Order: sequence, then C-alpha cells, then structure tokens
Amino acid sequence: MDGASVRGLIVVMVTSPLDFNTDRLFIDLRTVLGIPLALKCEGFNFAGSVKMKAALAMVEDAERSGRLQPGSVLVESSSGNLGVALSVIAASKGYGFVCVTDVRCNETTRRTMDALGARVHVIREPDPEGGGLLGARIKYVESLVAYDKRYVWLNQYANPANSGAHFATTGPDIAAEFPDLDVLFVGAGTTGTLMGCSRYFRQRHQDGHKKVQVVAVDAVGSVTFGGPPTSRMIPGLGTGVRPPQLDEEIVDDVVLVEEVDTIRTCRNLAGRGFLFGGSTGTVVSGAAAWLEVYGTPDLTAVAIAPDLGERYLDTVYHDSWVEKIFGSEVLDASGTTSPHRAA
Repeated sequence: MDGASVRGLIVVMVTSPLDFNTDRLFIDLRTVLGIPLALKCEGFNFAGSVKMKAALAMVEDAERSGRLQPGSVLVESSSGNLGVALSVIAASKGYGFVCVTDVRCNETTRRTMDALGARVHVIREPDPEGGGLLGARIKYVESLVAYDKRYVWLNQYANPANSGAHFATTGPDIAAEFPDLDVLFVGAGTTGTLMGCSRYFRQRHQDGHKKVQVVAVDAVGSVTFGGPPTSRMIPGLGTGVRPPQLDEEIVDDVVLVEEVDTIRTCRNLAGRGFLFGGSTGTVVSGAAAWLEVYGTPDLTAVAIAPDLGERYLDTVYHDSWVEKIFGSEVLDASGTTSPHRAA
C-alpha cells in the first residue's frame, strides 16, 4: 500500500483489498449522543468490519503452517461479518470458501458473500443436543472437514491468531491515541477482540503504564458469561456456545444489553448521520449504561465499533421488521437503559 499527499489530502493506492484498513478513526460521542466516549471505528476496510483483522491473521497463520495450500477450500462458521471478510480474502488469494451461517444472517450479508464467490450454507434448525444454531453450524463444519481433506477450518472460536491480531494491532492503536485510557469497552462474540485487547493492556500495565479496565459488552441471551440462553435476533455479538478462548480472569466487568436497546442506539446514531451495525449499537449501548453508573468527569473511555450499518438495513433499520419482532413501542423510544450485570 502506497500513500502520497495531493493538495493536502492523503491518497492511498492499493493493489489488493487486503492492503487497506483504517486503524486510527475515532468518533467523539460527547458531541453526537452526549456520551463521554470515544468510538474506534473498525469498519472501514473492504470487508466492512473488525473481522478483517482476525480473518487475515488466521489465513496467514494457516499458510505459514502449511495447512492452507493451492486448491484448499476454507470453511468457517460465521453469523456474517467474518464470513464476508473470508470471502474477500479467499477471492483475493484464490481459495474456495464455504460459509456456514444460520437464519439470523442478514440477506444482504449472504448476497455479499455470494457476489464475492463464496458458497453459503444456511443452518435452519438448532442442534437438538444443545448449543443452538451455533452448535448446529459447528457440527456441519466438522462434517465437511471429515468428509474432504481439501476443507480447512480456521475455527475462529479457538484459533489463537484471532486474538493475536488484536494484541498486535487494535490494542496498540488505541494506546497510541489514548495513552491515559481508563476504560475500554469491547463486544464479546468469539471474544477474539476482547481477549487480544485485554492481554495487550494487561501486559502494558505490567510494563509500568496505568491500569486500564476492560469491560466486555454482551447480548442478553448469550451464554458467554454464564447467562441462560434465550432467542436472539441480531447477529454479531453473543453466542449459544461458550467461546473456548475466553479467559474471564482478564475481564474486569461485563455488561449485558437487551436487543431493543441495541436497536434504539443504532437508530439514535443514524439520526446523527452515523450508520453503524448491530454489534456497534450493542457496544455503545452497554458503554453508555456503564458510564452512567460508574463514569466520572475525568474518565477517559473508548469503545470499539466492530461494524457499519448497511447490512442491517432490512432488520435494525427496517420499521416493519423491528415492529414485528420487538413491537411498535421500540420505534418511538430512544436512549439506553441501565446495564444488566452478568452473574
């Protein structure tokens, strides 16, 4: 990737979709929503989400180890964003790719993967033995890998390269911009971003820097932090199977967010011109609720925005869908509610 200055602007020339990612874009939510929070935007790359980092790290690690070779076919379970990222990478590098998703995956996301040459398999029924739709997705992936040796499962849920990408990039980028950071809010899905950032700031503290509280934000109905499983309609954060890479010992606090609050926050941001995805709405909602209870005037807080909103136009931003799933009162409500503390 090359950069040049033309009439005071930075011009970037790339030859691959893998060459571009905006790492230092932050939004001051004080002036947007009145929240004392800086939002780190991770959606400005050719995959449209933070998952581009993890996807590329896992693919490159598999290439170095020899697991990925010419003729290999990537296969992964994804609710959407990682699937798009792997579709971009597979198209760029010449691999096949099968994304195993479920009925909650947005139609726009499925069509995006299809346009990029991926094959999308949709799981429609939960695993009868437990684990919900995610458990069924994982079983299907395992059956493909067992059937044909060409298939390579990166396994984002347990792959150390997932969190390693954020230890090497996301954490240092935040620290460079906010050396006096007090609290960082990170959404919990596979927990790769959460674990990578948590480990980075813990090591940084051991090296003599100030302690940073890392607060995980998860969806109500997710089992990640021990809560009971319930139906969730917005893909992204939360899971029906506890992530193997999660280490709760390096997480300082957990906030759980109702999906109605995710929708309200997304729509509030859109009302100020910022169209973000459901994962971002969940993180901002959780951060706002936590700061309302624990924030102080001199606190420096940052949240990570994983995605943009175009893939949610038929769900979070579609009045008929919201009214059908959550009721018409959500369309008239605004703001966020108090945080739910994980057990």
